Amino acid sequence: MLFKIAFRNIFRNKRRSLMTLLAVGVGAVAIILFGEFVGFITAAMETGAARTVGHLTVYRSGYFDYGAGNPAAFGIADYQGVIRLISEDPEIKPKLNVITPTVSLAGIAGNFEIGASKTFFGTGFVPSDRDRMLRWDERDIFRYFKHNPSTMRDDDETTGVVGVGLARILGLCEKLGLTDCPPRPQLPTAANDSEPEAPDIAALAQAEREAAGAHASGEPRLDLLAATASGAPNVMSLLISGAERQGARELDDNFVAMHFSLAQKLLYGRGEHKAVAIVIQLHHTKDLSAVRARLHTLFAEHKLDLEVRDWIERQPFFKQAIDMFGSIFFFISVIMGVIVLFTVVNTMGMSVMERTNEIGTVRALGVRRGGIRRLFVIEGSLLGAFGATFGVVVGQTLAVLFNRTGMTWMPPGNSVRVPLQVLTTGVAPLLICVWLGLVLAASVAALVPANRAARFKVVDALRHV
Repeated sequence: MLFKIAFRNIFRNKRRSLMTLLAVGVGAVAIILFGEFVGFITAAMETGAARTVGHLTVYRSGYFDYGAGNPAAFGIADYQGVIRLISEDPEIKPKLNVITPTVSLAGIAGNFEIGASKTFFGTGFVPSDRDRMLRWDERDIFRYFKHNPSTMRDDDETTGVVGVGLARILGLCEKLGLTDCPPRPQLPTAANDSEPEAPDIAALAQAEREAAGAHASGEPRLDLLAATASGAPNVMSLLISGAERQGARELDDNFVAMHFSLAQKLLYGRGEHKAVAIVIQLHHTKDLSAVRARLHTLFAEHKLDLEVRDWIERQPFFKQAIDMFGSIFFFISVIMGVIVLFTVVNTMGMSVMERTNEIGTVRALGVRRGGIRRLFVIEGSLLGAFGATFGVVVGQTLAVLFNRTGMTWMPPGNSVRVPLQVLTTGVAPLLICVWLGLVLAASVAALVPANRAARFKVVDALRHV
């Protein structure tokens, strides 16, 4: 009976109730759209990380803390045996998408035809494995982007790719057919300019090409200098088959990707060829914790001096960005909740003042204070429920329509535009939480005028004009 009376009462003043419903609905729409945007950002960053660095990475113990300064000394010697051990484990095998060795190194890249050189960060990988990793898209985030296979091949270790920024810096734009590079300025050369290092590196590069039987050609080429595990300088020549934009400018200006075998030769020279890391990509991100725990057990059982890191540890920026968006989402939710709170308080307060005589009448008929309080709380709850339902429906509709606009944006730290979308799948928990939160806020807001109505004296309420 109380619900029936409350339902009729909220439509006694249709205009005021409609404005309240709209206020609650707009709050729901704002929270849902921003929440789904944060969900899309989270899923996109998660997918991008899993595509580039995998879900888990196996290192030799101590590499993550100290190995970056000397990757050659922290290599995994029997990496093929470790890969076999992991890929054949009955618990891990069904969850495994790609497992592949990689080599990370740093050095100097030079194009001595124009006298340009630049420090680089290099990665050596198996091209086919990298292509498989880049096709991974568990949540269909990158469905609008066509993946172009790498120009590198498993059977050709002489070729590699560079970042567009590095190609620009080292004067490879024309040879690679890049059209968005600014013209290279002609710098004056002073007569007393000295070149203490470039001729030595160039001589090493020339000697390496002659020893390998290479001949001059029109193909773009870089000479890479790195230090081996023993500290000796080692130079390799790399044919550049293409340039890939890396998103972040800092990476784009330093990125060199090469064949795994060539990276081993450059880093280890004539010594034992190792892998710096073993990258693991899973079919589903939800399996990450279980696989990581199994790897720890597996390494302990076989007494392997290895450690496992996940992609969040390798890319700490992810957690920082998600925490920032989470704080903004919480702030917006609180603001919307306060607006709903005051709107419902105002609406129910006016309703109480208009119905003072009615309150006195029902109190005279024997309804207790608790009954009056419950009636107004139910009215506030119904206003919140109707408004929240309207907001959820409109919010989801707007989200679907927004995703069809094809809008793009350039996130901070990126140099390429990406889709500007909101997540519309798997968001049922968000919708339920928003609906329940707004209904609860409306119910709490209704308590203030409901308590005031319940405290009316019967005689004063009956003679109220």
